[in-house]
Amino acid sequence: MISIQMGPQTRLLQNNDTLMLEKIQSSLVNTIPLWKSQMVLALGLEHSRQATAAQTALALGYSQMEQAAQSTPAPASEAAPASSAASSLVQAAGGIPDIAQYLVALLGEDARPAGAGAVRETNYGQGTGDKYIPCKAGTIKNNTSVSAADVASEIQNPLPFNIELNSAEPQVLVMHTHATESYRMSEGLWYDPADTSRNTDTAYNMCAVGRVITDTLNAAGINTLHDETLNDYPSYTGSYDNSRAVVQQYLAQYPSIKIVLDVHRDAIESDGTRMAPVVTVDGRKAAQVMLICGCDNGSTVKLPNWRQNLRFAAAWESAMEGMYPGFTRPVLFSYRFYNQDLTTGSLLIEIGGHGNNLNEALYAGQLAANALAALLTGAA
Repeated sequence: MISIQMGPQTRLLQNNDTLMLEKIQSSLVNTIPLWKSQMVLALGLEHSRQATAAQTALALGYSQMEQAAQSTPAPASEAAPASSAASSLVQAAGGIPDIAQYLVALLGEDARPAGAGAVRETNYGQGTGDKYIPCKAGTIKNNTSVSAADVASEIQNPLPFNIELNSAEPQVLVMHTHATESYRMSEGLWYDPADTSRNTDTAYNMCAVGRVITDTLNAAGINTLHDETLNDYPSYTGSYDNSRAVVQQYLAQYPSIKIVLDVHRDAIESDGTRMAPVVTVDGRKAAQVMLICGCDNGSTVKLPNWRQNLRFAAAWESAMEGMYPGFTRPVLFSYRFYNQDLTTGSLLIEIGGHGNNLNEALYAGQLAANALAALLTGAA
């Protein structure tokens, strides 16, 4: 009788035990792998942070060495200080370097793969209509609610900073949020479908273009630093956070810096055909360039100094287009952040796109820097 009465309780206990075992099994199957993935993600983020910090520290170290070398002239018999190979070209030439010394060998038709993608060259002209505000030779495409009259009035004001020529203190920082962006390596108008337009080799990505810009500005007497941190590698996510930290380190160490140029390339594609915005200057093809200037929208995009950056953008646009007609696309004035709150001379510049070959981008970098030097030295 007692056994019969205890039967339901026994079955209840057995059911509870079964449920408990199922919960334990579920925890083993789900929770532990989740913990594992979270740990892997956390370790990956930490490794990425450490890698970015190490790259930045190395770049700052090179900058310090270059500054020391500039302030203490070495005897002619001494070896050149540690720096990028491109920087030595300026010293050797004693002036603006010959662009030919930077150009690379491009792939010929014999390297064209089966199923190669098409590239189409084009030239984007200056805009017309209500959205476009003239700035002497160039134009500004206004994608904000700021009135055209307000923009036109603002860009009449002088630059918000003064550059000290031939200064021992850095005036300009060239850097790359998306440093691994790269260009096509074919001479012909085709690209390899396997090409991701990303490259960690600084001889072939945005850092190569940044070196030309840096050397050209330094040759003009504008003390310029170049940071080659791969802020978008190994993870593209968080690249603007990475580059922000990099720029802040430079500004803390070199408060004399007045201009920060974030050098990128665009990516324009239509139905699998990559567009190559180009212009011919002095018989050589150059990639077209486009400046991007952010605007404060009062909420999500906080850029209290957007007016000063806009003045700079308009002045540089006018100098480039005035010196090299057809070289620029209209300035894009839009609600973009891009860390442009860090100085009153912070701009993003797109040097061509992934349809351009690297040599067109290198030449464009020099032309853009020539115009900037003319602007800052009063020659434009």
